[in-house]
Amino acid sequence: MNRLFLRTKARLRDAAKPAAEAAVGALTIGLLRSTRYFDPDKTANFFGRVAHFIGRRLREDRIGRENLTAAFPEKSPEEIETILAGVWDNLGRIGAEFAHLDHIWDYDVDHPDKPSRIEFSARTKQLFDTLRDDGKPAIIFASHLGNWEIPALGAVAHGLDCAILFRRPNIESADRAIERIRAVKMGTLVPAGRDAPLKLGEALQRGQHVAMLVDQYMGNGVEVTFFGRKTKANPTLARLLRQVECPVHGVRIIRLSNHRFRAELSEEVKPARDASGQIDVQGTMQAVTDVIEGWVREYPDQWLWLHRRWR
Repeated sequence: MNRLFLRTKARLRDAAKPAAEAAVGALTIGLLRSTRYFDPDKTANFFGRVAHFIGRRLREDRIGRENLTAAFPEKSPEEIETILAGVWDNLGRIGAEFAHLDHIWDYDVDHPDKPSRIEFSARTKQLFDTLRDDGKPAIIFASHLGNWEIPALGAVAHGLDCAILFRRPNIESADRAIERIRAVKMGTLVPAGRDAPLKLGEALQRGQHVAMLVDQYMGNGVEVTFFGRKTKANPTLARLLRQVECPVHGVRIIRLSNHRFRAELSEEVKPARDASGQIDVQGTMQAVTDVIEGWVREYPDQWLWLHRRWR
């Protein structure tokens, strides 16, 4: 009888799953569509407050607190709470900004004097222009810092031909809605999967630039040290370099006051090599991780501390 009950319960749960996913997908689509009708700045403020209110009651808040305490043992509990509040505020704002991705980067290459939400230094512009005009492939990495959806917009705005690795949402209907938004002013989108490294390698061989987020835990990744603790990093970037050697740069979008951002492109990050001169995958990923750690130390309240970066 117990086995029959458990089988029936499992079947009911499996039957309900598609309906639940469809409901969540419909809610996501509706939220994205409705958000576009409201002022983006006011919506970002509102979403920031909502994310803070709800987020502080979720288990991810505890995860974030534990991560921050481990990463910054010198900070007081009050400082940790201030940073964590900023993390939730930033996450909420990203949600609101995502609905307006098709015009959040309002830079116009034909009218460079037009006011923009995005500012960048002369050196960053010089590096971007070099990447665009040198006829060579390159790999550009980013992290979940500030608004991590914006760098791809900048690439297109400046005429940089990019293939961008991204992770699909688990819910198909939400995935379609989100991908439509992402496709407006972004480059070639390559979904994460078994064939993604092949597609990215082919893009580099064609002379395209490949962009990816590299700061999340990967169970079968390579070991690196992040904030003094061992963790695992996705080795795809370094393995691509073994196929096509090319420059590597990091990009970050820092959130400023008054709904503005600063785009920064790092100097070239040199890969590590083994005794034979071949790309050292682990050493190269450590070099990339070191850059990201430096970024996070500067703006800890803008990084996504809410996942288990250390296991």
